[in-house]
Amino acid sequence: MQWKRITAVTATVMLTAVACGSPSASNKPGGSTGGDAGEAQVKATDPTAKGPAAEIEGAKKGGTIQILSDVTPDTFDPTNIYYTDGNQIAKLYMRALTQYRLDPKTQKPTLVPDLAEDLGTKSADGLTWTFKLKQGIKYDDGTPVKAADYAYAIKRSFAHDLYDAGPTYQQQFFLDGDKYKGPYAAGGDNYAGVSTPDESTLVIKLAKKFDDLPFYAAFPMFTPIPQAADTKKEYELKPKSTGPYKLASLTPGSELKLVKNENWDPNTDPVRHQYVDGFNFKFAQDTIKVQRQVLASSGVDANALNYSNLDASLLNEVKDQAQIIKGTGPCTITWPMDSRKIPLEVRKLIAKGYPIEDWRKVAGLTPDVAIPASTYLPPAVPGYEKYEIPGLTGTGKGAADPAVADEIKAKLKELGKENFELSWYYSNDDPIATQVNQLRTQTYEKAGFKVKAIGVPKAKIRTLVGNQDAPVNMGKTPAGWCSDWPAGTSWLPVLYKSDAIALGNSQGQLQDTKLDAEIDRVAALTPDEQVKEWSKVDKMIMTDHLPSVPLYYSASAMPVGKNIGGAVNDPTQGLPEFTSLYLKQP
Repeated sequence: MQWKRITAVTATVMLTAVACGSPSASNKPGGSTGGDAGEAQVKATDPTAKGPAAEIEGAKKGGTIQILSDVTPDTFDPTNIYYTDGNQIAKLYMRALTQYRLDPKTQKPTLVPDLAEDLGTKSADGLTWTFKLKQGIKYDDGTPVKAADYAYAIKRSFAHDLYDAGPTYQQQFFLDGDKYKGPYAAGGDNYAGVSTPDESTLVIKLAKKFDDLPFYAAFPMFTPIPQAADTKKEYELKPKSTGPYKLASLTPGSELKLVKNENWDPNTDPVRHQYVDGFNFKFAQDTIKVQRQVLASSGVDANALNYSNLDASLLNEVKDQAQIIKGTGPCTITWPMDSRKIPLEVRKLIAKGYPIEDWRKVAGLTPDVAIPASTYLPPAVPGYEKYEIPGLTGTGKGAADPAVADEIKAKLKELGKENFELSWYYSNDDPIATQVNQLRTQTYEKAGFKVKAIGVPKAKIRTLVGNQDAPVNMGKTPAGWCSDWPAGTSWLPVLYKSDAIALGNSQGQLQDTKLDAEIDRVAALTPDEQVKEWSKVDKMIMTDHLPSVPLYYSASAMPVGKNIGGAVNDPTQGLPEFTSLYLKQP
């Protein structure tokens, strides 16, 4: 999943490298957190969920909400949407086969059917998936949605020469996905990977097993598109709406206006609401200016929100914490250690010595936007369960405490590893990265390590740290990971199996056949069964391997106007859940 933007802290301090992933990586990077990661989730899916969505207590109808954004979505074409804000905005006017519903009490996400009646049924060999489609669904112009429209949308996603920013799992997993070039190519109408035997059935054939397909089906790519309405690159200007809102106008790069879709049937939708009359999005705004407007909430600005984390310079201007939308996000940031080059006992000492408290200050992080991590799975992923291993995870001064430094130095001597060399790259033309490097260097040298910090320009660092065989033993990417969808299969198999090295995704370059087998065992279970097992695997990796030092979970702290109700964080995106918003005084 791609971030709405890559923040300066992530890009420089964490040596770039926050990737999003599932069976393959796609590089690029939000209820109150108060620094608390939340509790474990017990259920990943609910295939029986029906509409309408449960009413939000106190919600009123009417009025227009203003979204004042300092960033600009790159596209509104459903096939091309991959950035988190594009996904969240599309949820207002596009429905897909599946979708995530937030628990009203815990705000944990559960996958539910959306335009499909179910979460799909797979064949015995796992290579054919059948989705039953809801009947009576209409587009915003009143015309009926046809089964063929779903098939066409999937075919359209293979035209990657035209839609080059969207997700690409279909090319990797769908039948002939590496050969089929979409409906515009010669013979493009004929694609064996998708079919519609009747108006209530969609069949997807795979080249190899892809048990996370129901999660993938929540992307806007799986919204129905009638072939006759497809205007290619112009389609985003007037897309067919199936959600509670529809496009009134779009000025790319500047403004988007949504109004009510009168042909949306709430009885078929288990996720969305239609409380306000419309949304006005204004993009490319000045961050400080609009965030200050939202906090002041004067006049129409009381009906506005901004979906970037509050700038640190405005923290003192927050008079009411209820004006900050807080919650967890889909990422965990770490400091990786090459297990091929650093023995486990030394990795444990590196983790024990990490100066987390001082590092957070230098990096400008607060618990509201960076929750201290003690696991690899983040709270937003079903299967997360909070645990802490003393001396390895959590908070602390590390070797910035002279007593800890002396203890580590003595242990290195006992292991015969005195002056063990730690090496990493850092951006020598970035002031924050330079300060972080100075802190790490001084701290680890006091603890008895030899440090070789290699300064390089920011323009080169991604390439250097992205090399799994780079001549350093610390800080290779991915230093962080974000979910393309909330499932443990988008994390532990991708990062910690032996084949992750060749795929360029390995965090810590682990090679352990026993761990590989355990990961495969859990991945073969149903999603709800996996929830009970992934935390055990997470702890096994932390205890027996420690491939990286967990630093923090991404989190949200976004300003919202005083007149807006229902403002909660969607942990699958780290953004406000737009479909739950209403105005207290319409």
